[in-house]
Amino acid sequence: MSNLTLHMRTHIGEKPFQCDVCNAAFSQENHLKLHRMTHTGEKPFQCGLCNETFSQKCSLTKHMRTHTGLKPIQCDVCGCSFSRKDYLREHMRTHTGEKPFQCDFCDSAFSRKSNRTQHMRIHTGEKPFQCDLCDSAFSQKYYLAKHMTTHTGLKPIKCDVCGSSLSKKSNLKQHMRTHTGEKPFQCDLCDSAFSQKSHLTQHMVTHTGEKPFQCNLCNSTFSQKGYLTRHIRTHTGERPFQCALCNAAFSLKNHLKLHMMTHTGEKPFQCGLCNESFSQKGSLTTHMRTHTGEKPFQCGLCDSAFTQKGHLTLHMKTHTRKKPFQCDLCNSTFSRKGFLTQHMGTHTGERPFQCDLCHSGFTHKSALTRHVRTHTGEKSF
Repeated sequence: MSNLTLHMRTHIGEKPFQCDVCNAAFSQENHLKLHRMTHTGEKPFQCGLCNETFSQKCSLTKHMRTHTGLKPIQCDVCGCSFSRKDYLREHMRTHTGEKPFQCDFCDSAFSRKSNRTQHMRIHTGEKPFQCDLCDSAFSQKYYLAKHMTTHTGLKPIKCDVCGSSLSKKSNLKQHMRTHTGEKPFQCDLCDSAFSQKSHLTQHMVTHTGEKPFQCNLCNSTFSQKGYLTRHIRTHTGERPFQCALCNAAFSLKNHLKLHMMTHTGEKPFQCGLCNESFSQKGSLTTHMRTHTGEKPFQCGLCDSAFTQKGHLTLHMKTHTRKKPFQCDLCNSTFSRKGFLTQHMGTHTGERPFQCDLCHSGFTHKSALTRHVRTHTGEKSF
């Protein structure tokens, strides 16, 4: 059969060679032979280096380049080299901007068919990559591989600077920026820069004011999905972060970290003026105001100012005369829960504040403070 005859079939669409197993048809007999191997599983072409087998000779040729590193296909625009012609074809779209693969559900378009396939799973909910150890499933093979490290604990990637172990090479790249200070992701609207692209994306909503994540229970909206997840726990009462040493549970991971310091006694935040240490940075900030005299929380009804927001909240009750805390035994009311707790000692006889020197007990901490001065001789001001 002449080459012209074969070529003409590309114009007229003639496909005279029909598969006996399925309805596939081909313009050339050789293409049918190759197709039949998909039914028989026959792979006659074997790699001499790793024993992998292929149904087509050209597939073996492409595979051999993974061993030799040969990249004979070159881009005329930028000089990049590739082992396969189809890789060059995909690469050329980075120059032309061509995106021939259109999503069936939305207006998104992609330069690679595989990228469209992954995107389509957002619409279909398909998660074909299943974990063998739990019920988790994922839309991409990469996410499954990442998930598997939660079972194996494998962290094969090591930082040469500090020795930290990481589960992925990409994590190492991000981690290294904590050493170098590199922040390659720059905001176009302000001078802010970030070490991770996701952090830049989160930052951008501070300019746009966009809050696309809405609570179905109270209609509150949030700029990040993580903020919505945390908020939902205020409705459900869920506390997924459990202390391994006691029964305490928390809605936020950061709250668990702070709680753990009550067991370890760790106080990493130290005052540079008096060497007092604190478990939380916020506590150190509040403490520093005892040195500077700063009182940033101002009452809008009088000239009073306070070092802590909580103190301002308590002070406001002196204006409203509101006393929401009531004693169940005598109906006395109080503006602060602490005052109610102290009052209850008059009914129960409980004296939780004890002197270390003579073992006298007191219902109020202030009473204990005054009493201790009778031992030390210190005069109150």
